[in-house]
Formats: sequence, C-alpha cells, structure tokens
Amino acid sequence: MLALLLRDLRLATRAGGGFGLSLAFFLIVTVLVPFGVGPEGGILARIAPGILWVGALLACLLSLDRIFALDREDGSLDLLATAPIPLEGVVAVKALAHWLTTGLPLTLAAPVLGVLLNLPATGFAWLTLSLLLGTPALSVIGTFGAALTVGLKRGGLLLSLLVLPLYIPTLIFGAEAARRGSEGLATATPLLMLAGITAGAVAILPFASAAAIRVNLR
Repeated sequence: MLALLLRDLRLATRAGGGFGLSLAFFLIVTVLVPFGVGPEGGILARIAPGILWVGALLACLLSLDRIFALDREDGSLDLLATAPIPLEGVVAVKALAHWLTTGLPLTLAAPVLGVLLNLPATGFAWLTLSLLLGTPALSVIGTFGAALTVGLKRGGLLLSLLVLPLYIPTLIFGAEAARRGSEGLATATPLLMLAGITAGAVAILPFASAAAIRVNLR
C-alpha cells in the first residue's frame, strides 16, 4: 500500500493536475470575490469563512475524476482489483493520496488567502482546523463518486452532480466552525459534527467505493 501511495503521489505531482490546478483555482476564486462584492472590509470579513470553504470544496472537486481515470485507461485498475491487496485498502490509499495532493495544500494555503478577504486574525487557526477536519471527508466522498463513474465517458459532470449534494453537510459545518472561530464564539459543536462526518465517511465509504469498482469492472 505504501508503494501505491508513493506511486499516486508521483503521478499527481508529475501531471500537475493535483495541487497545482486546485491551488490555482482556489487563488482565482479568492482574488475574484472582492471584485464581485466590493472592497468593504466588514462585508469581506463576514463572508470570508464561507467563501474560503466553497473555494476549497470546488478546487477539491476539480481533481476527482483523475483518481481512477488514469488507472482505468492503462489497465492498472484491473490489476489492482485482482491483486492480493484488499480493494477497500486500495480505495483508502487513493483517497489519502488525493487528500495529500489536494486537501492538505488547500488547507495550508487557506490562511494566506484569508488575508485577501480580510479574515480576522482570530479566525485563521479555526479555519485551518476546520479544513483539516473536513477536507479528508471531501476526498473520501469524492473517491466514492469517482468509483461510481469510473469507466463512464464524460463522467465528470455526472461525478459533480453525485458528489456535490454529499458535500453539503461538510460545507455547512466547516464554514460554520470557521465563522464562529473568527467571531470569537464557541466552535465545539460544528467541529464535532465535522469530525463525525469525516469519521463516518472514512469508516463506510471505502467499502461502498470498492463494491462500485467491482461492479463497473465486470
């Protein structure tokens, strides 16, 4: 599994479709928002947690169709499905590689981009913590969507339609935790809900993703 993880990390960095494209999209969204809503600092500070979370979610969405597509094209997905490694473990490694190349860079970049949106200094740590808790769920849920659409021609749009509704609870509690943190309010409830969503997704969805891949490979 470690070899598979290192292979996926190398492929993501070589292709440039992992953190490079996602970070560029995240930056563009963050830079464009002040032009759309105006330069008033109070408004930007109020909407900054939500904008940063939506930007991170959409940036994460960009690279989902690559999780299994390349393996499907070169036939290595069939080999992985018949390898002695449990397919559930393969799916978990794929989700981890996606988080390391997309979710983690977005999490680290978010506080820097928060400066552009006038995010209060008290909100930086809570924004980072909420993204650390929430972005693994985005990767695991996205891997499930990629498993459902693997092998489908032009499945990118279908993947987005399948995954976006599943992202909504993570977005709600993640943005709420960051907003409360920036306003000095209690953040325990949204953070616990966020951690629960991530734990539930990690515990259940690798099995569902592996079942979907087996069906699609028949």
